[in-house]
Amino acid sequence: MKQLGPIPAGYEAVDGVLAIAGKPVTHWVDQAGMTPLFLYSADHVRQRVADLRAAMPERLALHYAVKANPFPQLLSLMTQLVDGFDIASGGELEIVRGAGVPLDAVSFAGPGKRDSELEAAIRAGVTLNLESEGEAARAIAIAERLGVTPRLAVRVNPDFDLKGSGMKMGGGAKPFGVDAERVPALVRTIRESGAEWRGFHIFAGSQALDAEAIADTQAQALALAAKLAEDSGAPLPHCNLGSPISRETPRSTCRWWAKSWRSSSPACLTCLRRRRSA
Repeated sequence: MKQLGPIPAGYEAVDGVLAIAGKPVTHWVDQAGMTPLFLYSADHVRQRVADLRAAMPERLALHYAVKANPFPQLLSLMTQLVDGFDIASGGELEIVRGAGVPLDAVSFAGPGKRDSELEAAIRAGVTLNLESEGEAARAIAIAERLGVTPRLAVRVNPDFDLKGSGMKMGGGAKPFGVDAERVPALVRTIRESGAEWRGFHIFAGSQALDAEAIADTQAQALALAAKLAEDSGAPLPHCNLGSPISRETPRSTCRWWAKSWRSSSPACLTCLRRRRSA
């Protein structure tokens, strides 16, 4: 059961009633005309993103996972706050398109992509995070038929997982990504096809609240990305580090994780920077 406690920071009470944006929820119910309803505070969203940016290294770009909440007005707000968006289906591609999200800032991960989804993503200029050699072959063939240069990255199935995570996406046989030992050969195939090489996507787990475990896993992911870039003989333009943080993650966990990330990862970042400039 979720723990209950005092009103979270940023909220208040007015005459004993929870208030959001300075007005009691009864005001917002009257505005909506019915219940139940979802109420989002743009000020709170802006502040959470600002807090994370302030804590993390400046060169780290932030992406928003559309699956977290695809509400169109929220996505429109997020285009002002983050550097990119991650999607996991053709349906989500249409949602971000409708919300005015710049499609060249979108990456598409997830096993089981249909040919129609691959084609739509390639036409839109979305980065495809490839989950297998078979998906890579299909994407390259579709791009050749369209006469378009696809933007391709490889999702890596790491040999480690995120300790204590509710959903483990690494550390053994998983439906997500290409096993690390097979990645260099696939990268060479992608580059030889003439596709735009976009880098790696590494996501070891989600639903985690242990800041130390998160920081340790991200450091391992950076080290793995550097090694795979070296073994592939390819520069690494981007490394999408799937993050387990969400709206449920306490601010204290985010701050501790960010501090640990800064202190535990500089050597890996330096290696990645060298590979990128090679």
